[in-house]
Amino acid sequence: MNRKQRRVAGAAAKRGGAPASDPRVAALFAEGLAHHQAGRLAQAETLYRETLAQQADHADALHLLGVIASQVGRHDVAVDLIGRAIARDRHNALYYGNHGLALAGLRRFEEAIDSFDRALALRPGGADVLYNRGNALAALGRPQDAVECYGRAILARPDYPEALCNRGAALAALGRHDEALESYDRALAVAPDFSGALSNRGNALKALGRLDDALASYDRAVSARPDDAPALFNRGVTLHELKHFDLALLSYDRALAARPDHVEALSNRGDALRELGRLQDALASYDRALAIRPDYAEAMSNRGNVLKALRRFDDALLSYDAALRLRPDDPALLSNRAVTLQALDRLDEALASCDRALALRWDGVEALINRASVLQELRRFDEALAVFDRAAAILPDHAEAQINRAFLLLLTGDWARGWPAYEWRRQLPSWVGRGFTQAEWSGEDITGKRLLLHAEQGFGDTIQFVRYAALAALRGADVILEVQPPLAPLLGGLSGVEVIAAGRDPLPPFDLHCPLLSLPRLFATTEAMIPGGVPYIAAPADRIAAWAPRLPVEGFRVGLAWSGHPDNARDHERSIPFARLTSLTGIPGTRFVSLQKDIRASDADDFRRCGEVIDVGGALRDFADTAAVIAQLDLVITVDTAVAHLAGAMGKPVWVLLPRIPDFRWLLDRATSPWYPSARLFRKGQRDSWDDVIAGVATELGALAPSPVARGRSA
Repeated sequence: MNRKQRRVAGAAAKRGGAPASDPRVAALFAEGLAHHQAGRLAQAETLYRETLAQQADHADALHLLGVIASQVGRHDVAVDLIGRAIARDRHNALYYGNHGLALAGLRRFEEAIDSFDRALALRPGGADVLYNRGNALAALGRPQDAVECYGRAILARPDYPEALCNRGAALAALGRHDEALESYDRALAVAPDFSGALSNRGNALKALGRLDDALASYDRAVSARPDDAPALFNRGVTLHELKHFDLALLSYDRALAARPDHVEALSNRGDALRELGRLQDALASYDRALAIRPDYAEAMSNRGNVLKALRRFDDALLSYDAALRLRPDDPALLSNRAVTLQALDRLDEALASCDRALALRWDGVEALINRASVLQELRRFDEALAVFDRAAAILPDHAEAQINRAFLLLLTGDWARGWPAYEWRRQLPSWVGRGFTQAEWSGEDITGKRLLLHAEQGFGDTIQFVRYAALAALRGADVILEVQPPLAPLLGGLSGVEVIAAGRDPLPPFDLHCPLLSLPRLFATTEAMIPGGVPYIAAPADRIAAWAPRLPVEGFRVGLAWSGHPDNARDHERSIPFARLTSLTGIPGTRFVSLQKDIRASDADDFRRCGEVIDVGGALRDFADTAAVIAQLDLVITVDTAVAHLAGAMGKPVWVLLPRIPDFRWLLDRATSPWYPSARLFRKGQRDSWDDVIAGVATELGALAPSPVARGRSA
């Protein structure tokens, strides 16, 4: 029995319940009361019932029997029993107070407040009644009234930690977090190990942005009570906000060990797993939450987010629609639904979903970004740019809106505005600043300076833009080029440039530095001013010689790459399942060589059954090997991957298969690339299908491939 319940039983003991003339009834009641005070509820209940069997109108027995019913969660029984006690004695404040508690247990808060008021009319200033009345007011969403009621309870009993704690919670509900923190601290001055106050104190600190202090408060709460599920949950939320996702997951798991049906912990656990890249586990966690609470809209929505990340777009749409049935006016849900509809090529519906989101919240930047993306897919580029401009006007520092605007400018050939806007990439979460003490080159005279150019993104980006190293050298700089290790052996052959491998070779002294993809801006690049000199990359002669015996000598030799990095946000748009390309491999006179370093599990069986493609991917150690293979081919056919850039930079004929709206560097509505003169671009039409693209490639390849002839090997 807790402290408050002991006070209830003790107060009844002081009153007594039976007339002095009936010592047997008094003895039964007294014995029951002793058991009650000791926490032996079953024995107490039996003796109270025996008391009532002897004296049916024994008000205290009825009252305390009702208290026991309330203690075990049978609040309806408690309301009836205590009501019968009140009918026999309408002047007992304790009865009304506990009657109010039972009514509150049934969530009949208005009636509970009326009962508490009757208790206070009989005994003004009762601290426990005022405290319980404050709880009922808080439950009714009346935090200001609750604060006042808790204040009266604290005046009556200044060392009342529960009232101080709940007063803090009511203040927090009013957004008065500094005052809430003070109230929690007063509670903890009385009860230093009060886990509820420590946990709520952490909530106030978190609301004030003091995350490290909040975490320390939660840790104290958990130390005081290791199975405190709310504290463990809130601790996990704070760790999550601090981006310690692995530690947040552990805290959510501890909360669930203490309370397995904690649906918020299950949902947040899914969020942490998603951040850790464990998408299937995240999905399972959301499903567990929804099994407990099927109408949990947030878990349903987050489930849709994971299904979207898993490219299970049909299932994601079902999840979003289910969440919208629960929260039809949620603009974020409608916006995410639009992204999924776009991925399913249901563009008109995607646009309508964005418009619904924006009707609910006109300044929703995420919905504006998604609307602009759909307009791009619909080739309504001017409208898309206007929407990006609108998003940027609402939140000028929104990096995602700004970088997508930059991509559109570059895609449509507006490079004068596009290259400067592309600097917004540095504000994205993915950007890793180098923290150099040396200044960044901004286009000034660099004669005699040592200039470090450093790769910053993918392999293809580095291959495309290393051409600018020669321009920097022509400005009189000694150029150091830092690139990804797999590219270093290949690019080490660049003339007039010192090449080092990032993270492997020590940086030599330098005066200035510049990220590689900022060079087009510094050189004011237009289509007419793209650095020429293609080919500007050549395979090392020793690698060519080493690979020559492994490659076919007959037929028209074609290199094939059909998928890029699976983690790329647009992978589902640019990669093609291998099975879709098998029609090419049987074209007479051709010999195909796979340039895929890794073959996905989803392609493995189809690739093995094909038998028409020579697989050298497992033996490709780095890009110098890939270049050596490409050098000995007649043509490369590839999706938008680093292989496309490598073949183009080598001047090798390359056919690039592109989605309807490609990456910005491939521009629009053209079959050639200003970056790579040897490239030919095969684009999807308005119908979002690879069938027409592959059919066009097959026709062109069939016309190009000669009858099989023997070829001599050469380096």
